[in-house]
Amino acid sequence: MWQRVQTLYLAVALGLLVAMFWHLDFLWWTILLGVAVFMQTVALLAYKFRLFQMRTAVIAAIMLIGLQAWMAVVFFVRGGAAFNITAVFPAVAAILDFLAARAILSDEMVVRSSSRLRASKRKR
Repeated sequence: MWQRVQTLYLAVALGLLVAMFWHLDFLWWTILLGVAVFMQTVALLAYKFRLFQMRTAVIAAIMLIGLQAWMAVVFFVRGGAAFNITAVFPAVAAILDFLAARAILSDEMVVRSSSRLRASKRKR
């Protein structure tokens, strides 16, 4: 599990999101972040089901982009609180999620091609 690069991407993204919990002051942001953390955890633990892992990572990334956009609107338009470095954690976690999904897809392609080769070898 830990030897795959996508697991490391997902673990770092999960760590960034958990670190954000103490810096959010708006209830709806915290709820959306909690759902994203749940999706990250599911994606991290579903390493045996690659396509499900990839889908949950992409869904979590889309949710994080929405959270980041919502935070940016509040910060720039409504004159929110002072800028904090944790404000960019959802964007970084979303990038890591997309990188993990890309690595999961490449793993799946390798597994499918090797399965195809094994199947053709058995037919001979």
